[in-house]
Amino acid sequence: MLFGSRCGLLLCALLALPAYAEPSSFYAAKKLLPSLALALGQRSFYCACTIKHNGKQLRADWASCGYTPRKNAQRAARIEWEHVVPAWAFGHQLQCWQHGGRKACSKDARFRQMEADLHNLVPAIGEVNGDRSNYSFAMLPSTPAQHGACPIRIDFKARRFQPPANKRGDIARIYFYMRDRYGLQISRQQSQLFNAWAKQDPVDHAERQRDARIAATIGRHNPHVAAPLNEQIAQQR
Repeated sequence: MLFGSRCGLLLCALLALPAYAEPSSFYAAKKLLPSLALALGQRSFYCACTIKHNGKQLRADWASCGYTPRKNAQRAARIEWEHVVPAWAFGHQLQCWQHGGRKACSKDARFRQMEADLHNLVPAIGEVNGDRSNYSFAMLPSTPAQHGACPIRIDFKARRFQPPANKRGDIARIYFYMRDRYGLQISRQQSQLFNAWAKQDPVDHAERQRDARIAATIGRHNPHVAAPLNEQIAQQR
């Protein structure tokens, strides 16, 4: 009887555990992300355009942020899911990439896990996602803006992309997360830039909300977002 009671308690405890659903592929991740973005009231990551639901698609409201398409208005109208750390950046460090690039890595379990990690995926205007490509982040003070009021700068010849000031810390903390979780190699120059950005743009409420929502879905925080809050709480005790 005692054994049965213990089994019953164990079953109840197991049923009480949260059910996490970490996506197994980028395709699966993209199916989870729209509800996540809408629940958080997110705007497009780089340009802060309001995101609107239009049937099965998410659309960018240009008027809300002063966005002007640079070249591809059709792609600029939709929201896409961008890898902050590009697939090339983490993929080419894997052996599978040497045998056919992203297509060859599509069957690699480690690549699929990195490609589907929600912490590295943000909603971006489709045209901006395409223009950013796999360019490295950098400061481009002399490069003119080309997307209306969207505060990004792109040097297509040098393959460099400058994000808005209020997203630079977010980007740094995503890179640090990918480095710590998957062994992503970051150059010394990029590490120095990201360290500076993380200090200049500390974690804010919206970033914490996003992290908490993702953690509730996949069961894992970005410690570079969650840890600063934990440290602050500890200091107040």
